Amino acid sequence: MDARTHAFRLAHGVDLRKAIEHYVAEHDIGAGCLVTCIGGLSSAVLRMPGATEFNHLEGEFEIISAAGTLSVNGSHIHLSLSDGEGAVRGGHLDYGSMIRLSAEIVVLENPQLIFSREYDPDTGFRELVVTESGPVRER
Repeated sequence: MDARTHAFRLAHGVDLRKAIEHYVAEHDIGAGCLVTCIGGLSSAVLRMPGATEFNHLEGEFEIISAAGTLSVNGSHIHLSLSDGEGAVRGGHLDYGSMIRLSAEIVVLENPQLIFSREYDPDTGFRELVVTESGPVRER
């Protein structure tokens, strides 16, 4: 089976990360990547590079880009956004980033792979592990 494309829209007031993870679980995506995510946020929760705490931002933001590995076994998403002045911020997306107006999401699924996450003592985080899925499961 070839790669499968998923596209969906999220509505105002929805938690961006929770909604993406819910979609991944609902569609049993074992290995996916976030191809695009555009829209707006009214609040954003991001961990900046090297930080141990999350930044909580309030305001009107445009989602400039998002990238990530997605799986029912855990996901990792980075987000870039701009404010009304055009200043861009980015980091690791966390829960509490709420959609303003809407967001459009496209996910590419590879049914030949399984993504999982295992603790890596070198980084201190659960890092990506890629395995082959074996026979392709029927949908």
